[in-house]
Amino acid sequence: MAIYIDKPKCIGCKMCIPACPYGAIDMVDDKAEFNENCTSCGACAYACPTGAIVLEMAGKGEVDTSEYEGLWVVGEINDGRMAMVTAELIGEGRRLAEKRDTDVSCVLMGHEIGHLADRAAGYGADRVFLVDHPALKRYRTQPFTDVLTGLINRNKPEIVLIGATSMGRDLASRVAARIKAGLTADCTELSINDETGLLEQTRPAFGGNVMATILCEFTRPQMATVRPKVMKPLEFDDSREAEVIEVPVEINEKSIATKILEVVKDESGSDVNLTEADIIVSGGRGLGDPKHFALIEELADTIGGAVGASRATVDAGWIPATHQVGQTGKTVHPKLYIACGISGAVQHLAGMSSSDVIVAINKDPDAPIFNVAHYGIVGDLFEVVPAMIEAIKQRRGDTA
Repeated sequence: MAIYIDKPKCIGCKMCIPACPYGAIDMVDDKAEFNENCTSCGACAYACPTGAIVLEMAGKGEVDTSEYEGLWVVGEINDGRMAMVTAELIGEGRRLAEKRDTDVSCVLMGHEIGHLADRAAGYGADRVFLVDHPALKRYRTQPFTDVLTGLINRNKPEIVLIGATSMGRDLASRVAARIKAGLTADCTELSINDETGLLEQTRPAFGGNVMATILCEFTRPQMATVRPKVMKPLEFDDSREAEVIEVPVEINEKSIATKILEVVKDESGSDVNLTEADIIVSGGRGLGDPKHFALIEELADTIGGAVGASRATVDAGWIPATHQVGQTGKTVHPKLYIACGISGAVQHLAGMSSSDVIVAINKDPDAPIFNVAHYGIVGDLFEVVPAMIEAIKQRRGDTA
């Protein structure tokens, strides 16, 4: 990637200066000029009204892949806390990095987040890039893209992993497009090819009917988003230490196209955080009617679990999409997953098959769900589930 200024087109409007997060543009003789801080992030090119700043991308096979080294995890921060998917990716990154004989770095972008460097270190990061600025307090596409693009261009990591969350999907695609890198979305498995050293990125394809393994041979970094709860984090060790690199940035709020006026949390109860639940009770088309989800809710309440659902019930409008488990829903890894009236389509299995214990209730003994279940109950869920609820209530009464 190369960036330059077409001086005859530059009108000296200075709009590029506040757009640059690294303070890399000066005005010389009323013309914009790059200084040594330039990272080729491209923020200025998108801000230039005359097209005077030009980004030139390398063509296929023109990238010197030998210049890229190291594995990066882009952290996600919510309300001052590091998301668990970040820890999961650091743990997976350690396994991949060992195969490449390299180290693991974590990029943390936010405001007043210095304490989180120790969290990243405790989960296995060797190095932490800490970008702290008030404009980064909450995620917005433009400033996060500009900062991360610049960091990647300057440091040239070989692999970049991001959680396949709302933030991660938005950020990864924007950065990949900006730097013309390959990106595989919603990966469920990662490995290093023993012969080529390339990152093998596996994800469901064709509606979940096949698993495709994708390689990014010609571009760098190799980028992938990974669903939460697919990878397992290392056990936290507060004795681990990491090198902390503070990255200074200059972000002008006026140059950002969006502004967050207020954050309103959903208090209706429909915003289900299935990815954090230890127990999930899910219902499928076997319920026969949306009103029967009350039975699933009762069982979930009895055992302190969350309510999940199959795609078929969501598509039918029986329950909000926030409850959907599966390839097009949420990937979960609870300690206990109870599937009620769910046949076990491959799309659903892709989202819950890594659960610690799976209990399947279905009157069809040949239902595919039994192939992944640790315990299977062949029977009518309208008889089995009420019996389970009653037994649990009685047991609690005995121990009260």
